[in-house]
Amino acid sequence: MKIILQENKVVLVGKSWEIRRKLKEYGNKYETVAEWLKVTNKE
Repeated sequence: MKIILQENKVVLVGKSWEIRRKLKEYGNKYETVAEWLKVTNKE
């Protein structure tokens, strides 16, 4: 599974069950995708 984070988009590459699992995991940590991108672009 690959997660590619760019300035204004997220690309998830993998099997459907892997992507769903990762989205649930990140959904528990971040409220929105915009928040996720803002936090990761600071690093």
